[in-house]
Amino acid sequence: MRKCSLNLLDTIFAKITAEAKLYLPVDGENGAEYKVWEPGVQYSNSLNTVRSAKDFFFPQTENLIEFKVTGKQIDVIDVRNEHEDFVIFGVRACDAASFDILDRVFLSEPVDSYYANRRAHGVVMTMACTRPVETCFCSTFDIDAANPAGDITCWKTEDSIYFRANSEKGAALLAKLDGITEECDDSSVTAQQEKTRQIMSKLPLANLTTEKFGGGKTKDFFNAPEWKELSQACLGCGTCTFVCPTCQCYDIKDYDTGNGVIRFRCWDSCMYSDFTRMAHGNSRNSQVERFRQRFMHKLVYFPENNEGIFGCVGCGRCLAKCPISMNIVKVMKTIGEK
Repeated sequence: MRKCSLNLLDTIFAKITAEAKLYLPVDGENGAEYKVWEPGVQYSNSLNTVRSAKDFFFPQTENLIEFKVTGKQIDVIDVRNEHEDFVIFGVRACDAASFDILDRVFLSEPVDSYYANRRAHGVVMTMACTRPVETCFCSTFDIDAANPAGDITCWKTEDSIYFRANSEKGAALLAKLDGITEECDDSSVTAQQEKTRQIMSKLPLANLTTEKFGGGKTKDFFNAPEWKELSQACLGCGTCTFVCPTCQCYDIKDYDTGNGVIRFRCWDSCMYSDFTRMAHGNSRNSQVERFRQRFMHKLVYFPENNEGIFGCVGCGRCLAKCPISMNIVKVMKTIGEK
C-alpha cells in the first residue's frame, strides 16, 4: 500500500493525465458527473455521481457501422478503432461491482468488440465510501463499500490518500506515481473501514436480504398477484433503467445521412411500451408485464444464469430518482414476503 498527502492530489491527477485522459466526479448543477480533469477542476466529495461510470464502457449512444451509397453500390465502412487509454478516478464500490455484471453480458461469447475495446484501455480507480446514506444497500449484494474493487483502490482520510493496486494495469499505473507516493502500512485504512462498516450496519436497509430470491424461483414469483398492485403507479418513464449501473438493454437503429446510413445502438428500457417490438407486435403489452420483467431479471433470471450473482448492486439511484418512489427495495420487500 502507498500513500501521499491530500495536498498532492492535483499533482497525482497531473501525473496520471500525462499517461492517459483522466475522468473524475465533478460537482454540477444537477449533482456530480464525470468530467475530464484539467488544472482547476475540483474532485467532488459527493457520495456518488448522478449517472454511473457505466457510460465509459457502454455509452448511451454508439455508432456501430456505416453504409455509403453511391448509385447502386453500397460500401460497408467499419468505424471501429482502438480507443484511447483513459483512467476513471473515484468510482464507488457499487459501480465497480456493476462492471462485473456488464462483463458477463458483453464479454461472453460472442464478445462485444466495442465494449471489450473500452475495457482493455480503461483503468478504474475506486474510492472507498466514508459517508453512506439511507438509500445505500450495496451490502445486500455482498459489496463492501469500505473495500471497493477496481484496478486501484483508494481511501481518502482527512490528510492523506491511500492506494492499493489490484491488477496488472493498476500496478503499472501506481508504479508511475512512486515519486509522489510512499510506502505505508494499512492501519489508517483499517480504522476508516471499521467506521464505514459500522455506519452501513445502522442504515435503514442494512437487513435487506436476497435469501428468498435467485435462480429457480421463477414459478414462485412469476404469477404473484402483487405485481399488479406494485406496477399500478409506475409511469413507464424509464428513469430507473437510465440511472441504473447494471442495465444493459439497447436498441439498434439506422440513420439516413442523405448519402448513406449510420447504424448505431442506444440504450433502451424494458419499461417502454415499444421495447422488443417486432413485426408481429410486442410480447409484453401491459405495464405489469414490463414491470415484472425488469425486477424478475435482476432478482431471478440473471442470478440463475450467472452463478447466483444478482443484477443489482444496491447503489440506491433508483430509490433517489424514481418520480413515484417505486424501486427494487419495495419489490423485494413485497414479493419476498410471499
